[in-house]
Amino acid sequence: MQFQGTDRYVATNDLQIAVNAAITLQKPLLIKGEPGTGKTLLAFEVAKALAKPLFTWHIKSTTTAQQGLYEYDAVSRLRDSQLGEARVQDIANYIIKGKVWQAFETDETAVLLIDEIDKADIEFPNDLLLELDKMAFDCYETQQRIQAKHRPIIIITSNNEKELPDAFLRRCFFHYIAFPDPATMHRIIQVHYPDLEDKLIDNAMKVFYNLRTLKGMKKKPSTSELLDWIKLLNLGKVKAKDLSKVDFAEAMPPYTGALVKNEQDFNLFDKMRKGY
Repeated sequence: MQFQGTDRYVATNDLQIAVNAAITLQKPLLIKGEPGTGKTLLAFEVAKALAKPLFTWHIKSTTTAQQGLYEYDAVSRLRDSQLGEARVQDIANYIIKGKVWQAFETDETAVLLIDEIDKADIEFPNDLLLELDKMAFDCYETQQRIQAKHRPIIIITSNNEKELPDAFLRRCFFHYIAFPDPATMHRIIQVHYPDLEDKLIDNAMKVFYNLRTLKGMKKKPSTSELLDWIKLLNLGKVKAKDLSKVDFAEAMPPYTGALVKNEQDFNLFDKMRKGY
C-alpha cells in the first residue's frame, strides 16, 4: 500500500514518505502542525486513496481511553431488567463497541483516526499504550479477548496543546506538517478551484502571506481559512486588480472575517491606519 495523495489532497513528498513509513513499520502516525493544515483530512484521504474503511474517534476533554475500546451500558440493563426484557440475560447486549474495537474486528485493514489526542487528560495516551502496541484488549464483562484481525493504519493528530508522554512518542512515527510554501499553496488552491485565474490566485496569496507576517498577529490565518476566503472572493466577483491595491495601513481586505478571527487582530488594523 502506497499513499501518494489524492485528487483533492495535495500531499508533499515528505508527507507521503511519512505515511508510507508508518504503514511499513506498522506504527501509529502522529501528525502535528498548525490548525487548518489538513491533519484530520489526511486520514480521510488515506482511507480514500487506499480504498480502506475509516473509523474516526474525535477526542474531547472528557474522553477516556476506555471509550475507544468499549463501554458497558449498566443503566440500560437495569431498565430492561425492571421491564422484564429477555435480552437482559446476555450481558453482551449492553456492550457498546468503541472505535478501536470496530477497527480491530473489520475483515480488512482499516484506517483509524484518533483526532486531537492532546485535548484529553494527560494520562489518556498512556492508557492506550498496551492496546495499540499489542493490538488486543480484554472485555472483562464478557470474558472476551479482542484481537485485531488486521493491524489498522492509525493516524493520530495533535495541535500541541499538551506534551505527549515519551513512552507514547516512542511507539509512533512522527511528522510535522509544515505550513505550505507559496508553490504548494498554489497547487492546493488549484485543486479546489481549478477554474480560477492564476492572477487572482497570485494576488490573493500575496495578501494572505503578507497578513501572516504582520507583527503582532495573535492568530495567523490557516490554509482552510484561505480557501474559504478565496471562495468568497470568487462568489463576490472580486477582481485580481482589486487585491493588488490592498494596503493594510489604509483598509482591510474584502471579506476579512474569513481570515481574521479575533478582536485583537482586528484592532491591529486600526492601529496601523492610525499610525501606531
